[in-house]
Amino acid sequence: MGNGFGKGHHLHLIDGSAFIFRAYHALPPLTRKSDGLPVGAVAGFCNMLWKYIEDAKGSDAPTHAAVVFDYSSKTFRNQIYDLYKANRPEPPEDLRPQFPLTRDATRAFNIACLEIADYEADDVIATLACQARDAGGTATIISSDKDLMQLVGDGVDMLDPIKNKLIGPDEVAEKFGLGPQHVVDIQALAGDSVDNVPGAPGIGIKTAAQLIAEYGDLENLLANAGQIKQPRRRQTLIDHADQIRISKRLVQLDCETPLDVTLSDLEVREPDPATLLDFLNVMEFRTLTRRVAEKFDRDLPDLPEPAPAPDAPAPADDPDWPAIDRDAYETIRDAQALDRWIAAIAGAGAVAIDTETTGLDEMRADLVGISIALGPGQAAYLPLGHVSGEAGDGLFADTTRADGQMDRDQALAALKPVLEDPAILKVLQNAKYDWKILARYGIRMTPVEDTMLMSYALNAGAHHHGMDDLADRYLNHICIPIKDLIGSGKSQITFDRVPIDKAAPYAAEDAEVTWRLWQIMRPRLSREGVTTVYQTLERPMIPVLADMEMTGVRVDTDTLSRMSNAFAQKMAGLEADIHALAGAPFNVGSPKQLGEVLFDKMGLSGGKQGKTGAYSTSADVLEDLAAEGHDLPARVLDWRALSKLKSTYTDALQTHVNPDTGRVHTSYSIAGAATGRLASTDPNLQNIPIRSEEGRRIREAFVAGPGMRIVSLDYSQIELRILAHVADVPALKQAFREGIDIHALTASQMFGVPVEGMDPMIRRQAKAINFGVIYGISGFGLARNLRIPRAEAQAFIDTYFQRFPEIRAYMDRTIADAKRDGFVRTLFGRKIHTPGINTKGPAAGGAQRAAINAPIQGAAADIIRRAMIRMPQAIRDLPAQMLLQVHDELIFEVRQDAVDPLITAARTVMEAAAEPAVKLAVPLVVDAGQGDNWAQAH
Repeated sequence: MGNGFGKGHHLHLIDGSAFIFRAYHALPPLTRKSDGLPVGAVAGFCNMLWKYIEDAKGSDAPTHAAVVFDYSSKTFRNQIYDLYKANRPEPPEDLRPQFPLTRDATRAFNIACLEIADYEADDVIATLACQARDAGGTATIISSDKDLMQLVGDGVDMLDPIKNKLIGPDEVAEKFGLGPQHVVDIQALAGDSVDNVPGAPGIGIKTAAQLIAEYGDLENLLANAGQIKQPRRRQTLIDHADQIRISKRLVQLDCETPLDVTLSDLEVREPDPATLLDFLNVMEFRTLTRRVAEKFDRDLPDLPEPAPAPDAPAPADDPDWPAIDRDAYETIRDAQALDRWIAAIAGAGAVAIDTETTGLDEMRADLVGISIALGPGQAAYLPLGHVSGEAGDGLFADTTRADGQMDRDQALAALKPVLEDPAILKVLQNAKYDWKILARYGIRMTPVEDTMLMSYALNAGAHHHGMDDLADRYLNHICIPIKDLIGSGKSQITFDRVPIDKAAPYAAEDAEVTWRLWQIMRPRLSREGVTTVYQTLERPMIPVLADMEMTGVRVDTDTLSRMSNAFAQKMAGLEADIHALAGAPFNVGSPKQLGEVLFDKMGLSGGKQGKTGAYSTSADVLEDLAAEGHDLPARVLDWRALSKLKSTYTDALQTHVNPDTGRVHTSYSIAGAATGRLASTDPNLQNIPIRSEEGRRIREAFVAGPGMRIVSLDYSQIELRILAHVADVPALKQAFREGIDIHALTASQMFGVPVEGMDPMIRRQAKAINFGVIYGISGFGLARNLRIPRAEAQAFIDTYFQRFPEIRAYMDRTIADAKRDGFVRTLFGRKIHTPGINTKGPAAGGAQRAAINAPIQGAAADIIRRAMIRMPQAIRDLPAQMLLQVHDELIFEVRQDAVDPLITAARTVMEAAAEPAVKLAVPLVVDAGQGDNWAQAH
């Protein structure tokens, strides 16, 4: 390969910052055993780079590549608009020390590592992509960032690494309504709440695309804004023309970023095995170290001996099994063979099961095959939906059903009695997925074991629970990577297009691995005291959640659209209030003008000027001013929050409605949070804001069907009740038993004021402390919550612990237990590991706060799980369905004439959910409501 870059050369540009945050949020916390350094994001980042290197081969392999990072959070755009990205939170404490390590990792993999001061990674990517195009080569940007879509075309494309989907001009037009050449103008009009780009108030992507399509470009549109027929739209464009032009400067990527490298410097190089292995060894990434050593046929370096791990199988758990032999697997191609396996399953009384499908969306994926295993070397694959044909454009253009398969309906009819037989145990990994797939074909598997949930019960918070990780950890076995079968990038295919002879070893291996994991984990449950947790809190959730997810919840998109418009009007009202407080109108979205009003005109303290002379008006600055009692910055914060609310929820939720059902089908992760809390994704319906009136209104869009009502049942102050029980606080226990207002009682205890006739503000302060103390809130955090001076907030916390010393004693005791054992337990025996609890420095405070909260939040999660598991039986005779769980709340859809019976039945279950396992010293109380929508019911 030559030293230049030109025709025939292909450049890959990886969005490194996106990789880091994806790795951090996708993986549980991980610390280096030798010193407690947080390394979870680095581990995920390294695995993503390794996967990238392994995938980027063949005819589409890059000749040149670089990973590009953001140098800092401040760039030249902050000089243009000080509020740019002002809404973005600071990185988590445990992520900050990992940023430089990801740069070290990139260099260890021998990939060019780039970052430029005063510029964003996107600008560096834009400059290199344009240089590659101008030199006659091509470039692929590995990112899903919409801001980079303006670069697509003429030899530049994008690859979404999450969806493994190529993004070209057609995909850009699908997202923005027009092609890449118009993206900047559309974004300038629509703005961006995530990056705090103001845009034109009330104009979204769709309207922006219509306007640009009609007028050609942004400048022509603004020049002719007076001709627009719609009065409101016309006035918006006239009044905010300067703001729109600023927005264009913010979203336009700089293709002239000064670089200290040339394209020739980015030539692809193989990793140096010694350098890479040394880095991975220092980071203590044992699994990846072993994979790299095997890849380069190198001896393993002397790895540091890890501390005794809670998940290491004891010798007695390691039977003398033969090695996994993929050549030993059978492919079931006819009814006679299937009957033979069914008879063997019936004789064994237990079978490991796995399904293969065309995708990950259980509501739409088709069943391709089923694998089964009865023991080591005793596994088979039953193909049902494979196709064959000639390849075209990377996929099969013309396909026919592949030979050598049973009819799917015939095979499922034969398997149904076995899969539903209560005397035959079905063992799966992540069983809820397969359960839903088979339920769509009329099969409700029972009883079910789940190795993922076994691992979760044993080691929540300690490591991942996916099959590949568990196989490596427990069996010292590397499973066949799925990419070996379906490929990646542009050439990726769905599983039904994989030839049966290649699919069978992969699928059958998954079933055998599941069987082996089950054999190892099953005896450990009782030995480590988590059998009851698994049997009563984990496994029974599978069918309960599967039924909820398949039912979904109705969402009215018209209501969401009206809310978006109403929020825009409320923002205009806030602007008027802000202008009145300032004594004169100014552009609230202009940081320069806002800074001048706050620090020059009003003379507030704390003003800090940047290089351009403009004052900083970031969220931190405004929150500090609001905490000191200044109203104008508090209103600006409300205005910014409302802007984010509109774009993040009322606009975005509309895209998640399933067009076939008219409902939103979220997916719950049983093994998501370490504390036992369920996690909701695609979309996250547990994160809809409720602290503001506007946020609560979003729930109006979640509606009941014809003749039905939405019913909500919500535990009242459940975590405070658990705190009163576990910390054994006499005053709080008595208050809860007698039904006394707990926040008023706390205020009375702290400030010596009578409960009767209490000032609502004093009660509000006590409420904030009551809830904040559960999460180890600091004086700084409380000051921001209450918008009071920090010293006053800290005094409140000090007084709180003086009045309730039992709570401080509980916290100290819990931290000590966590440091000694490496985990804490809930009232119901849930084991929650506390990585990093023995670290020192800034990360230690976060680990201690997590340890304090885990038994409380975990017990609350356990209680509502117990209620959910009992609920289907309790409401079986009612025309009602459980739709959603939002932490302490359950939402139902019920026929109008059965609302009262449902509330009675559900409340009875929820209030008694802790029993008989735990007899709480305080009663559980459940509030109920009903309405045509979720907001009315809450």
